[in-house]
Amino acid sequence: MLYGRDAELSAIDELLETRSGTLIVCGEAGIGKSALLQYAAANAQARVLRVTGVESEADLPFAALHLLLRPVLDHLEALPAQQAEALRGALGLGDATRADRFLVGLATLSLLAELSAETPVLCLIDDAQWLDGESADALLFAARRLHAEPVMVLFAAREGFPTRGLPELRPGKLEAEAARKLLANHSAGLPPAVRDQLVAEARGNPLALTELPRMLAPEQRNGALAPLSFSLSKAQPVTDRVLIGFRDRISALPEPTRSCLLVAALDHHDELDVLARAVGRLGASLEDLAEAERAGLVRVSAAGVVFHHPLVRTAVLLACDIAVRMAAHRALAEAVDDDRRAWHLAAVALRPDEQVAGQLESLALRARLRGGQTAVSAAYARAAELSADPAEAARRWTAAAEAAAEAGLWLRAGELVGKALHLAETTTLKGAVRAEFAHVRAKLEIEAGRPLEAVRLLHEGVEAAEDLATRLSLLGLAGYYTWASATHPDQVTLARRTEELSPDGEGLPAVVRTFNSAFRQILAGEPVTTHAYRLLDKADHLPSELRFIILFQALARADHAGMLKGAAELVEDCRAQGRLGRMPQAMTLLAIAQLLGGRHPAARATAAEGMVLAADIGQPMWRGYLAGVRAWLSAAAGAEQECMVMAEQAIRNVDHRHWMPGACWAECARVILDFGLGRYEAVLDRVDGAMTGPTRHAFLWRYYWPHYVEAAVRVGDPQRALERLRTYAEWAEATGQATPLAVLHRVRALLAPEDAAGGLYERALFFHAQGGQPFEEAHTRLVYGEWLRRHKGRVEARVQLQAAMEAFDRIGAAPWSARAAAELRAAGLSLPDRSAAAGSLATLTPQELQVVRLAVTGASNREIGAQLFLSPRTVASHLYKAFPKLGVTSRAELARVSHALP
Repeated sequence: MLYGRDAELSAIDELLETRSGTLIVCGEAGIGKSALLQYAAANAQARVLRVTGVESEADLPFAALHLLLRPVLDHLEALPAQQAEALRGALGLGDATRADRFLVGLATLSLLAELSAETPVLCLIDDAQWLDGESADALLFAARRLHAEPVMVLFAAREGFPTRGLPELRPGKLEAEAARKLLANHSAGLPPAVRDQLVAEARGNPLALTELPRMLAPEQRNGALAPLSFSLSKAQPVTDRVLIGFRDRISALPEPTRSCLLVAALDHHDELDVLARAVGRLGASLEDLAEAERAGLVRVSAAGVVFHHPLVRTAVLLACDIAVRMAAHRALAEAVDDDRRAWHLAAVALRPDEQVAGQLESLALRARLRGGQTAVSAAYARAAELSADPAEAARRWTAAAEAAAEAGLWLRAGELVGKALHLAETTTLKGAVRAEFAHVRAKLEIEAGRPLEAVRLLHEGVEAAEDLATRLSLLGLAGYYTWASATHPDQVTLARRTEELSPDGEGLPAVVRTFNSAFRQILAGEPVTTHAYRLLDKADHLPSELRFIILFQALARADHAGMLKGAAELVEDCRAQGRLGRMPQAMTLLAIAQLLGGRHPAARATAAEGMVLAADIGQPMWRGYLAGVRAWLSAAAGAEQECMVMAEQAIRNVDHRHWMPGACWAECARVILDFGLGRYEAVLDRVDGAMTGPTRHAFLWRYYWPHYVEAAVRVGDPQRALERLRTYAEWAEATGQATPLAVLHRVRALLAPEDAAGGLYERALFFHAQGGQPFEEAHTRLVYGEWLRRHKGRVEARVQLQAAMEAFDRIGAAPWSARAAAELRAAGLSLPDRSAAAGSLATLTPQELQVVRLAVTGASNREIGAQLFLSPRTVASHLYKAFPKLGVTSRAELARVSHALP
């Protein structure tokens, strides 16, 4: 019977009724979280999987996930091969694969979805605050992506657990009446006055109401109210008093029983054979746990030892002195596997011990192969503490900090860097260690919003690095971060230093030196930056940082086709290799390439998917960048409110980080919005303002000089735009790319006399035919059609305007399409109903569009899910919703709209 929990039970009933979703029950110890999970287990018509986080296992990668999924691992064969391999490796069931830890989350999602095809699944995760970081990441990743599957996930956790935007349920303290009923149910024989005192003492905490009566002395149970051993005058938190009660009950148990409890508290208490071996070395046996069972502290079964409450386990540790704990650790070290043995030996090491430190480092390397960066960090940190050689300690502290940063544990990474820094001041470190130390510190500076400080550290790393590959990677990051910072007086100086440090040579060194030179010239404001170096033939074997930057530089060369091809390959490689942690960065590049190529629907879908993934895996920097790209796409589509929301999000995300790209895209989005809606004075003012703001050095602005020129013409002030036109012309002609040249001829036609304008428009269309950029070509046809209607006649104008309107329809550029339609009507054309398949595509959500695009290729739901990080059932749900929007009833009929897909 759960008293006073009607609202909480109603929320759980709703989850059980819908059979899909996630709920995180948050609250203090003893507030009744576990009881609510037990209620769910008792009332769910589903297969129940459950696990309880254990503090001693928080440094064992995927320990909790293994326990949760152990009953259903025979279903792994049903998963896509890569996911099955990643999950086996993470759980120690197969070869270590160095899988991205988020791929393990995707595999977890797929496994739960597979199970739910047979019967609904309920996952209960108690004491989630003590999950190892890798298990928490995997389970939260899966939980956030449950949509249509009959899978329910209930977490119970104390405050501070990362909810990642999932629904929360916060049980409050029991009201007095509910507290009295609960107490009466458990301690009906107490006098009313004692019960009232206990209700006051418990302060609405259910666990306290059930456990405090056990702490009463006989005379207190009879009504001797003062002084109570846990009286209010001591001002102890309720949970502390309950903890003391548990400790006192444990202390009263026989020594062999206490030994058994201690061994269970210090290791996997679900493995009775391990417990039996360990307690045997302490002169006890599992039968000694009977006393603890009778005391209501534990339950023992074939499944292991279950503590009555997590506080019991804590109380066991408090009830034992250090000598007893060390003896238990030694006993366990002889009974467990290699990974856990290293931790137990480390627990009893009171002085530097290189042998144990080496075992911990080996453990860290194994954990890294399984994708367990949190465990890697913990193992390296303890190994550093046990290192006798200061240089070795510094190396291990650095490795611990690097792993913590990879896991997103920025505060912890800062603490570890501090320890390494202290040693570095008095110890000579090897060049490779100094380079890695500088790199880790640079990551912390980036996270703290100090990109130029990061660049200075990267320069230190370059000077210390002993191998060329490391130097080139650090130089690539230094160049990019210098450019990506908000405008600062030191940027040009730092960019010049990066260029100076870039080595001479052929191949990759030449490429790195070239793009760092490009960054320096962009920051210096030099008039033309048109480095036309080609990508290496085997770009996929480059370090990922360099591959990204080389592809990104295609924006300055206007090589949109090369950028699109390379970005698509990068995304596919990340998918194929299971590197979900790199996906938001790769998807940002792809979304930009699609946008610059005029493939707006595809870019919207990529940006939306990337934002969700960046939020899932905790990458706010890339989420902000993608929000800026989405703002631009919303602007082009005429979705003003969505544009402003996305722009604000992008700017808010980067303001405190001094990170320029997302804010730049947000500002450009507002320019495109104003332009599409005919607010030309606002366009001019926005661009002029941006040229004195923190994004003024972004090369992206060169793409908007043509809009500036056209806006100036439309407000009757063409002289205002001549300098912008000159700069754009120099760049467009130097690139030799068809689309910039086409746009250049379009804006020149806007300024040309009547006898020259027509030829310039035709020349622009000639270049567009080579460039394949539908948005810019439609823009040219629109402007040309407007000019023809005024100067040549309606018939010729209709051809251009009709083509422009249809192209804008296909890419979902509503205000531009409306403008073309208005011009057509002015040209005397009565427009038919334009609700064709292309128009209906605009009604799809970005996720539905992605699913439809893949479904048209013949990909199965499982194959689509593997690409989009969705379960097959969710893919089916998206198709079910998309079919009526497209006017089709089956996959076979999708061929009817395939021609209109971006």
